[in-house]
Amino acid sequence: MTRPTFSSSISPEIEQVIQSKLTALEADHDVRVLFAIESGSRVWGFPSPDSDYNVRFTYALRTDWYLSIEPGRDVIELPIEGDCDINGWDIREALGLLTKPNPVLLEWLSSPIRYRWNDAVCERLIAFAARTTYGESCLHHYRHLAQKQWDKHVSESQVVIFKAYFYILRPALAISWIRQISGTPPPINLHDLVKDQDLLPDLIGYIEGLLTLKSKPRKWALGCA
Repeated sequence: MTRPTFSSSISPEIEQVIQSKLTALEADHDVRVLFAIESGSRVWGFPSPDSDYNVRFTYALRTDWYLSIEPGRDVIELPIEGDCDINGWDIREALGLLTKPNPVLLEWLSSPIRYRWNDAVCERLIAFAARTTYGESCLHHYRHLAQKQWDKHVSESQVVIFKAYFYILRPALAISWIRQISGTPPPINLHDLVKDQDLLPDLIGYIEGLLTLKSKPRKWALGCA
């Protein structure tokens, strides 16, 4: 079987649309975007032809917002328009998730597709994450994520969309990575998770087959549980 190839990229037209939306939300919410990246299947390595653009970002508010007695909303979620899904966390919320630890922010920081990127801030966030969100500390997160996706999409379903299997497979492979390769966070991309581990050839073959099916148009998107 020919191994599917994957290249994470965004067209200039889509990039312009996303940049415009980020600029508008900064003005509308009076915030400063510290970084904005692409998440979801386009960087995880299993996009479909009609996959959404999942833009995730972290932002900072005015100083007086952080000094207020009353807690304010720390998430910005834009209405989904077309195939753009854009939302983000305030920097204080993001730091709190890192200390839990929750590796989602660490995954955002490792995305190969960056729309906005404050070097000074991101370097400090990455260094902080390295101290708090190391592999072993995130095992519980990935176990919980895999189980949640299994219960939601597969356990009692007669028909399962192919992408649901990847929602389970990616955290499962992250767990395997943490157990095999200590000291290095699992990569965000499924292809890298597979090629850099010692996995059974049959398992790799099944994954490659699923990747091929997932890359086809929507009419191929269903499978049997």
